[in-house]
Amino acid sequence: ARLGKEIDNPESVYYWTAKNNIPVFSPALTDGSIGDMIYFHSYRNPGLVLDIVEDIRRINNLAVYAKRTGMIILGGGVVKHHIANANLMRNGADYSVYVNTGQEFDGSDSGARPDEAVSWGKIRMDAKPVKVCADATLVFPLLVAETFARHFTALSSQSKMF
Repeated sequence: ARLGKEIDNPESVYYWTAKNNIPVFSPALTDGSIGDMIYFHSYRNPGLVLDIVEDIRRINNLAVYAKRTGMIILGGGVVKHHIANANLMRNGADYSVYVNTGQEFDGSDSGARPDEAVSWGKIRMDAKPVKVCADATLVFPLLVAETFARHFTALSSQSKMF
């Protein structure tokens, strides 16, 4: 939440998560260039501590205490694992959509089909998970636009009745 407050830019997703009290988790925060920046920062400003255990507890508890959960996984890897694993703690997600280009034969986490997550208890057995084999940066905006278009159309037709 603090990151969004510090950025203070309405064009940033972190601004809106802070404004709406939505937690943001980054299980691979130390990977890549952000990890490098944390490393360099620690020499000028020692004492920064990242509590990944508290992050795991918070995301798992969000899943455990939720009435229902759904996962929209764009891509895969560490983030997919953490979200799915949090749902394992509650006997599986009620809804699940994977959007990625990973294929099962390559052995990657992204390529794993939803039925593999069902076998682990990360998705409920009675759920109807979907995997869309496509580039998430192309397909996800279309899925969101279609969802909003359906709701807008439904609301528009309801308002014409009154």
